[in-house]
Amino acid sequence: MSKKSNSLVYSTEFGRLCPECEKPHNNCTCNADSVPEGDGIVRISLDTKGRKGKGVTLIKGILLASGDLKKLAKELKQKCGVGGAVKNECIEIQGDHRDLLVKLLEQKNFKVKRSGG
Repeated sequence: MSKKSNSLVYSTEFGRLCPECEKPHNNCTCNADSVPEGDGIVRISLDTKGRKGKGVTLIKGILLASGDLKKLAKELKQKCGVGGAVKNECIEIQGDHRDLLVKLLEQKNFKVKRSGG
């Protein structure tokens, strides 16, 4: 015999809800500490699109949980002496710091490649 769940799965106020924590999918904390999948290669590139010509160094492909990714981003920002953010499992560092970031991440035993120009 199957047991029916009385949990709410859709709300007109929030949209789809997580059946486990009953929070909106955007704010779900059930899988917050899951490690993203990838090939294990960290890619560093420079991006200026949508930033009025300002350059931002993007670091993609780091296979860490979100909490550890934020700690790493904070450390990298401090070493570069600039600001930045973590968005969609991608670390953004303000300015062009690709050479320094490659060295710092290789010291932390990451396999690093420069991508883009």
